[in-house]
Amino acid sequence: MRAIILAAGVGQRLQQAADARFPKCLLRFGGHTLLERHLTMLRSAGIDDVVLGVGFAHEAIEAELARLNWQPRPTLVVNPDYTLGSVLTVHTLAAAMQADDDVLLFDADVLYDERIIAALVQGSHANRLLIDRDFEAGDEPVKLCVRDGVPVELRKRVAADVVYDTVGESIGFFRFDQPTARRLVEIVAGYIDAGRSDQPHEEAVRDLLIERGEQFDVADATGLPWLEIDFPVDVARAADEVLPQLLPFPPALPASSASPAAAVQHGTMSA
Repeated sequence: MRAIILAAGVGQRLQQAADARFPKCLLRFGGHTLLERHLTMLRSAGIDDVVLGVGFAHEAIEAELARLNWQPRPTLVVNPDYTLGSVLTVHTLAAAMQADDDVLLFDADVLYDERIIAALVQGSHANRLLIDRDFEAGDEPVKLCVRDGVPVELRKRVAADVVYDTVGESIGFFRFDQPTARRLVEIVAGYIDAGRSDQPHEEAVRDLLIERGEQFDVADATGLPWLEIDFPVDVARAADEVLPQLLPFPPALPASSASPAAAVQHGTMSA
């Protein structure tokens, strides 16, 4: 299994407020950068094949990897136009997306519990999304809408005509089997060809769900601590609210040895 971590963006909303000039994946919590946490939890889950999509201040990420002396060294793929949408970063990673095994795709600016990775990787080949049903309403969270166990919408603003029986926030961690990852690459290429490089990659994932949502599992990760870091207030919340809830870091046991943390069934979701 290969993990692809999106770490190219400027994080403008955070950078402007904090006057910081480093990638968000280098934020430290409990003495460890988010990047170190990602790599350690992936290794605990048996994943050492890691590709980083980088751009803004990528030299700082290279320096952190050197400081960690992480081996095997993650592959860095640079998106020189990182000020555009994350869909362009995924396009830059097209070759890496077409792996010989399942692919995990997620953002680097998230502080989360290792059980979230466990929920994502458990089982054989699968397409999987994670949902948190306990979320704050508003325009910021990306909503994942599910009907009869099938994901039917993935957007911040859900149209009134979308029919669903369950809604939650998408945690933003995706797992794709080989054919589905390759199809996502094709969809993303269509965005670039159409001049839509400024779009978030979730829009392309949404198109994928509309096309073949019945092929996806939905794992209910409600109750597991996590937070995407976009604003200065998120940094404080991550340190004060999320960090104390996390399992000890580094993980004491491989994720494969732990009991499943989230309910996962093919085509269904436990409520």
